[in-house]
Amino acid sequence: MKADYYETLGVARGADEKELKSAFRKLAMQYHPDKNPGDEKAEHKFKEIGEAYETLKDPNKRAAYDRFGHAAFENGGMGGGGGFGGAGGFADIFEDIFGEMMGGGRQRRSGGRERGADLRYNMEITLEEAYAGKTAQIRVPTSITCDECSGSGAKPGTSPVTCNTCGGSGRVRAAQGFFSIERTCPTCHGRGQTIKDPCTKCAGQGRITEERSLSVNIPAGIEDGTRIRLTGEGEAGVRGGPSGDLYIFLSLKPHEFFQRDGSDLYCKVPISMTTAALGGQFEVATLDGTQTRVKIPEGTQNAKQFRLKGKGMPVLRQPAMGDLYIQIAIETPQNLNKRQRELLEEFERVSSQDNSPQSSGFFARMKEFFEGLSE
Repeated sequence: MKADYYETLGVARGADEKELKSAFRKLAMQYHPDKNPGDEKAEHKFKEIGEAYETLKDPNKRAAYDRFGHAAFENGGMGGGGGFGGAGGFADIFEDIFGEMMGGGRQRRSGGRERGADLRYNMEITLEEAYAGKTAQIRVPTSITCDECSGSGAKPGTSPVTCNTCGGSGRVRAAQGFFSIERTCPTCHGRGQTIKDPCTKCAGQGRITEERSLSVNIPAGIEDGTRIRLTGEGEAGVRGGPSGDLYIFLSLKPHEFFQRDGSDLYCKVPISMTTAALGGQFEVATLDGTQTRVKIPEGTQNAKQFRLKGKGMPVLRQPAMGDLYIQIAIETPQNLNKRQRELLEEFERVSSQDNSPQSSGFFARMKEFFEGLSE
């Protein structure tokens, strides 16, 4: 008697497509004949999970199975007794879902020319460079197409030949019990061609290592952590394969005066206690190369912010500009001489609650709170 398909895959009857596929992959890995050579039980189990998955992944077959069970596929019902169309049909199912177990799946069949690897380049720029934008020249060690053999890997005057083992497909099939398993050709490693006389300059790889100089455009307003992709500037592919990409990862150096938040800039400016009390003004330099005057009104408090509209960073690929926020940090006098101390003490004697409303109000509320606790 056949086992229940859901029990075979170890899933609930309401399992969705994702759960079915996940269960199938896990069991296929466990019972694959390559991992269990000569084990008939594993081979039988492998066949069962393939049959179960092939049925349940098809909405029509699954509906019939849920209603009639295995009887739905007997006597030719539903097109062939719940099987999976022979060994070749199952090989296709298995390769589509679990191609990596068979050497990379179908992607290797198309000519066998391997794509080059992607490269990463870390670049650090200043805030001023991020503000204005720049064109940077970088030097990147990478693999480039061999000029001796034009990337073919074969000695000049010769050419790669069709692989005798796979006939140029890059794949070979081997029968394992009930199944026909397709793998990457061991002779040409999936390329479909072999080289009898390799190029002496690149040793048959079709590429050599060389340092290249590249120009990178850094747009104005670019942010920390931005990734710039240069298509086709990575490593050259093996034997004429397409090149990978180069990714530039940008980071901004800390700035002496400004901190950045998106398109806005922040600058903390220390001022004296007397300037905060009496009012005054100062000039601050901005990234556009100008200076802007900031007026401090009488009685300015610590951490007060002043907004300079349009003096921040450019918004990337837009005409808009961010703002610059000046944050006031009031500096308490230090190293007082005798006369300075006398003046401050005199000021303290003649001060009233109106001069320091926040501190006076705070301690008044604190006193009321304490008296309330002691009642």
